[in-house]
Amino acid sequence: MTLVLHGYQYSVYVRIVRMVLAEKGVAYERAEVNPFAPDLPDAYLAMHPFRRVPVLVHGQFVLYETGAITRYVDETFPGPRLQPVAPRERARMTQIISIIDSYAYWPMVRQVFSHSVFRPRLGESADAAEIHKGLAGAARALRVLEQLAPGGNFLVGTELSLADLHLAPMLAYFSAAAEARGILAANPKLSAWWEAMQRRESLAATDPGLPKRPISD
Repeated sequence: MTLVLHGYQYSVYVRIVRMVLAEKGVAYERAEVNPFAPDLPDAYLAMHPFRRVPVLVHGQFVLYETGAITRYVDETFPGPRLQPVAPRERARMTQIISIIDSYAYWPMVRQVFSHSVFRPRLGESADAAEIHKGLAGAARALRVLEQLAPGGNFLVGTELSLADLHLAPMLAYFSAAAEARGILAANPKLSAWWEAMQRRESLAATDPGLPKRPISD
């Protein structure tokens, strides 16, 4: 069956799924969808009524919501297991993913990265107040993750899990902002984890890059 991942090149959630697919060694096709476009095709809205990304289509099976997609990929395809078997480790993985989505994504990506890095690359105005609020929110979220992290190369147990692959794309964006680097350095276990994650081929292979700076007049 054909596997197609619909999503936006610069979406961290699309990159999460791409990293999972890479770690599992699963071949797939990509279909670019910009959720910020005002005229999303009706065919896409039929798959995702909330106008977001990603969407995974496996034959006739259509699935959205990143957490559902990554679990489906892990449980459907061969390759290394990305979810712990032990109930407590599995629960910790789920907890960490929930913390990332609920408390880390918005300040790290939509506030700090977007206003410090992404918007300027597009020639758009940035809001210093949003960066300031994002740094505070990110610092709090990373402190909590630092407390939960066991130390070492993985966020849960002794093997790679969906928790690692969920945080890595967001931290890649966050750390691209100069203002963010001191916050990461203040969390030594996360800093060591990030150094290890940056060596994974799946992170390099899914790097979306940054938009080209507009040519000034």
